[in-house]
Amino acid sequence: MNPDEFVEAVRKENETALSRLGSSKSLYAATGGEMEPDEVFRAAATSERAARRTFEGWADEEDDADAKELFADLAETEAEHYERVAGKVDDHEPGETPALHEYLRGLDDTRARLGGLVGRVLASEKSKSQLTGFFTGQADPQTAQLFRDLKGDLDEQLEGALSALANECDTDEKWNEAKEAAGGAISAAYEEYTESLESMGVNPKPVC
Repeated sequence: MNPDEFVEAVRKENETALSRLGSSKSLYAATGGEMEPDEVFRAAATSERAARRTFEGWADEEDDADAKELFADLAETEAEHYERVAGKVDDHEPGETPALHEYLRGLDDTRARLGGLVGRVLASEKSKSQLTGFFTGQADPQTAQLFRDLKGDLDEQLEGALSALANECDTDEKWNEAKEAAGGAISAAYEEYTESLESMGVNPKPVC
């Protein structure tokens, strides 16, 4: 397996979950049905803050020099993202840690963390697209561009994760271990999405 095959396999195996995370219901789930700009900002800021803390923790614990540098760079990027998004609301109070990051913080192996990072990027691509679309619909092109820019940073994050995985995985078994972690990250995000919608009496299955 190589990096391109790895990403293709992760996308294929998690196609349904990724599709639904990219539906118009994803923001509804993330905000608890409060589809107002301030609530959307707060949910997005909470996610960015959680990402920063996850990657800071990984960087502090990591022994592999290359992975440590990657995680530290990610933490710095996510800190910048948080400041940009949190700056849109007064006195942001972080909500509960998203299930995706609870899952990622439970990974303690370099290969699993890199795989989980790929899963996080693929899930985040979906949420960033919905954020961009939401603010486009609000006739707020400046904010829509903000989230478009944040999504653009995910491309670099994915490239870094895949490059590191190529060094970590010299057998299909190791690639499969990373793939399991990627799927676990996506599943954590999807399960939280499903539970949030069901708690509000909304059927999470149809894609709209």
